[in-house]
Amino acid sequence: MTASGAAPKRNRPVRKFIVRWMAPPLARLVYRTLGGSWHYETENEHRLTDLLKGDRPVVGAFLHARTFQLLHYFSRPARGRWMLMCSRSSDGDVMTSLEESLGYRVARGSSGSGGARALAEMIRAQREDPQLHSCLAVDGSRGPRGIAQLGILTLARKTNGVLLPVAASTSSCWVNQKSWDRTVIPKFGAGIRILIGEPMDIPRQLTEIQAEDLRLELQQRLLAMHVDLDGRIGFKDSQPLQAPQAMGATSPQNATVTVTMSA
Repeated sequence: MTASGAAPKRNRPVRKFIVRWMAPPLARLVYRTLGGSWHYETENEHRLTDLLKGDRPVVGAFLHARTFQLLHYFSRPARGRWMLMCSRSSDGDVMTSLEESLGYRVARGSSGSGGARALAEMIRAQREDPQLHSCLAVDGSRGPRGIAQLGILTLARKTNGVLLPVAASTSSCWVNQKSWDRTVIPKFGAGIRILIGEPMDIPRQLTEIQAEDLRLELQQRLLAMHVDLDGRIGFKDSQPLQAPQAMGATSPQNATVTVTMSA
């Protein structure tokens, strides 16, 4: 280490090699091993299956912390084809490799870089192929935890998609206490409960006030679904679903895109 605490430059190529070439296959192996051992139960599954049989794309809404529980669930062929958004970071490279190996189509971008371009790519893809569905973490990719952003409303509105809140919970898991979202990783052989929420129709045109009302409604629905599901499953965390410093917020920070409501 240098005096400033930074890693020596000569080690950076080694780190890049590990992240680019070694981490992705290792992540795929570990996740497929874990995912193949999980057992799922779905509440209100008919809501999802009915929508998948329809002629409108589905826009799934979930909390970023529950990503790993849902990736395996929605990768099953019977769940249809799905498109996701993943950041351009080195961690995002690993996640993209994993998601693509599971059959997902991935648009690269986040609130920090390329989010608007990635969202436009998803909108275009779903307009061209209504049987291609999408999922977005409402509070991703950098939080605040538990605060819904406006990007998912834009995606549903501009694709004529049906917004579908989805919750996931398990009591057999690890919680990454150092991550901003407190990522939940189910253990080997975990039982996972999926709760499909009531679908939401998003009007093509919205005023800013209407968009904010819908954002809060989606946020409150997802939080309430997880409080209910976590309580029944027995999942416990020392921190709340919503970041304490964000609980008094009335509008999302780090929004994925700037939304023109009349578009």
